[in-house]
Amino acid sequence: MPEQITPLGGVRILDFTQVMMGPCATQTLGDFGADVIKIERPRAGDLSRNFFGVPTEEAMNNAVFASLNRNKRSVEIDTKSEEGRNAVFELVKTADVVIDNFRAGVMERLGFGYEAMSKINPRIICASGTGYGPEGPYAHKGGQDVLAQAMSGVMEKTQDPSVPMSIYPTTLCDYSAGMHLVQGVLAALLMREKTGRGQQINVSLYDSMIAMQMQEAAQWSKHNEVLNWAAMPLSGVFETNDGALVLVGAFKANPLQDICAALEIDDLSPLYPDLPTQRKYKPVLQEAFRTAIASNSKAYWLARLEAQDLLCAPVRSLGEALEDPQTAINNMLLQIDHPILGDITLVGSPVHLSEAPTKVHRMPPKLGEHTEEVLAEIADGQSGERRVG
Repeated sequence: MPEQITPLGGVRILDFTQVMMGPCATQTLGDFGADVIKIERPRAGDLSRNFFGVPTEEAMNNAVFASLNRNKRSVEIDTKSEEGRNAVFELVKTADVVIDNFRAGVMERLGFGYEAMSKINPRIICASGTGYGPEGPYAHKGGQDVLAQAMSGVMEKTQDPSVPMSIYPTTLCDYSAGMHLVQGVLAALLMREKTGRGQQINVSLYDSMIAMQMQEAAQWSKHNEVLNWAAMPLSGVFETNDGALVLVGAFKANPLQDICAALEIDDLSPLYPDLPTQRKYKPVLQEAFRTAIASNSKAYWLARLEAQDLLCAPVRSLGEALEDPQTAINNMLLQIDHPILGDITLVGSPVHLSEAPTKVHRMPPKLGEHTEEVLAEIADGQSGERRVG
């Protein structure tokens, strides 16, 4: 049977990352066929292996770790020892990309910075994900998802002044920065095909969050005006008599008129005809919507809102979303039989290529599972998997 062609088949990644930002990037590269060698600390490994604090075999291969580390090989290397550093240098000779998400300067102090690596392998691409970037007043501060939310201005915006500021409940910054790392790696690989040389890539949580606010930043810079999509006067989350729904009153000639028709209330658009007026009287409008929607069921109001071609959806739990037929149709769930965890469902790739569907070709590895295998490849002068030229 012929070998399946994958987008990144033959590309070798040395993965020094841990927790979320880096591992979600290297997993994505692994999903598309790259040979990802995860460099882990002896006896400890990725910090996510200790997510539950108790270093049992099951705990060190927990669901959180498994969710971010499929399609990788794990190698235990003490990077502070001469033997460990030499092993890394030998691996760099066979590698295409080195990825880390340490604080700025850590890889250089270990002897694994781009300048040192490029002397060993001029084609090497070194990608670093940090909290704030490699230079500047915050370069050596510890970076973390919640801190990036706060520092970038994302956390400060709320639906209205009565709503307290809060932490966004999923790893928005880590995932965004991780995908920016993937973009950088793919662009650098393409450029290397033209120049024959590698380069350095820098991505930060902070920059990713600033970039995510490109519309808001332009509005603030030009008009000194806060653009807050959560605070739009005709949008919001509303409780029905059996659950919540979300309504987005936008992208129509007269959305307020259509909302009033759907909610079976008097047309308020003559009183509040434009966006500035609607913003000024948002509490009045929202109370009218809230009172009407509370009087009937979620299904009833969703049907009426959709009949008016208004954007709306039920507010669901993650469990409900995972069980939705649309999730399965989109191939977003990967069922695996893990040797330690047993049956577990992983979230698949949201990028669907017709000629290269992603799959689990390597289970999330046990700590050091492939150490002997990979070090033997070094000793034999082999790359382990076919590499690009």
